[in-house]
Amino acid sequence: MFDTMTMTKVVGGLCGTFLVFLLGGWVAEIIYVGGETHAEGEHSAAYVIEVPESGAEGEAAPVEEEVPFDVAFAAADASAGEAVFRNCRSCHALAEGENGVGPTLHNVVGRPVDAIEGYAYSGALEEVADVWSEENLYHFLQDPQGWAPGTKMTYQGLAAPEDRANLIAYLASNPG
Repeated sequence: MFDTMTMTKVVGGLCGTFLVFLLGGWVAEIIYVGGETHAEGEHSAAYVIEVPESGAEGEAAPVEEEVPFDVAFAAADASAGEAVFRNCRSCHALAEGENGVGPTLHNVVGRPVDAIEGYAYSGALEEVADVWSEENLYHFLQDPQGWAPGTKMTYQGLAAPEDRANLIAYLASNPG
């Protein structure tokens, strides 16, 4: 079954495979590391990506300043807010009396926080505000869980100040 020729072929195949792996590693080292070896055995990079210095190490990147409500709302566009409302449409309706997962947003701007009959509020909103003023909506829409911890609204919020302002302008101009 196993004669000398078969054994020679098997050993030759294993040695050939080992040789291919060794040569492949050597070629990859030349390509990716550059092939130069320093005295301590460290390799130099094949090419260096220049990164601009940005101050002291460990220093955090500058955080964007939050756009004040007045500034964001002064430039609000209700028609752009309609596009943002598509995010809300899965849980909220604009028609009066139509509650979904969340309460109706019919006349939401300026109404009391827990004014919708038949909707079970969590109680967290009443602790933070009495009325859905434009400014309260602005802060709530930025981070619902952060502004009113314990609220039932699980949406992560709108990060862009202009999106929040546009949405509030749309809700104020289109009561339902």
